[in-house]
Amino acid sequence: MSTTKALAAAVLAGAAGIALVAVPAAASAAPAVADPTTCTQDGTGTGGAQAYRGGRSATVASPGAAAGRAAGTQARGRSAASSTAPRTGTATVVIGSLTAAQKADLAGMAEEEKLAHDLYTALAAKYPSLVQFSRIATSESQHQAALRTLMTRYGVADPTAGQPAGVFVSDDLQALYDSLLAGATSPSAALAAGVAVEKADIADLTSALSGLTASDVTRVYTNLRNGSQQHLVAFGG
Repeated sequence: MSTTKALAAAVLAGAAGIALVAVPAAASAAPAVADPTTCTQDGTGTGGAQAYRGGRSATVASPGAAAGRAAGTQARGRSAASSTAPRTGTATVVIGSLTAAQKADLAGMAEEEKLAHDLYTALAAKYPSLVQFSRIATSESQHQAALRTLMTRYGVADPTAGQPAGVFVSDDLQALYDSLLAGATSPSAALAAGVAVEKADIADLTSALSGLTASDVTRVYTNLRNGSQQHLVAFGG
């Protein structure tokens, strides 16, 4: 079953009783390349450390890093002022390979993240007192960015490119989005929709991780699943 159909089936069935399984890290013998992707709000990128707090995330800085650079440059007789400016770096990522089915999963996950983002944005406008929706919608944007990086890297066409909010290539997801939005007639129903979407995302990400050997994709999927688990808690699930 494709990820989009699995999401639709799980949400429409209430997404109850989904079991989460641990997925071991996969090794790859493919060459390493420099990856300029920065870490996203809830750790979905390839570099940096993040901490999730109450539906929001904050960058964890390395203590004393700037002071250490300043001391080192002074010892070498260079100006500390010129050497303590923020520097950008790259993380090393191992590029693997994806099967045709895994590429389809990647495209499907991109549409699922778009559905979550678009739905939460609409519900944030409808129920502004439910601050979870606006915060988590921002996180879903970061998830989309991480998946777009992978689609570009692996030559997968992005099904979300140029699509307006609430519009999807997948007929299943289009019907699901319309149904969830129409059914969110109260704050409690809106939160229940968020719970259902996050449970289904967790299930699809767990399924997509099975048999995956590309370490960069494994890392992003794992971080997305961790984010979905945090979102689930924020929605009361």
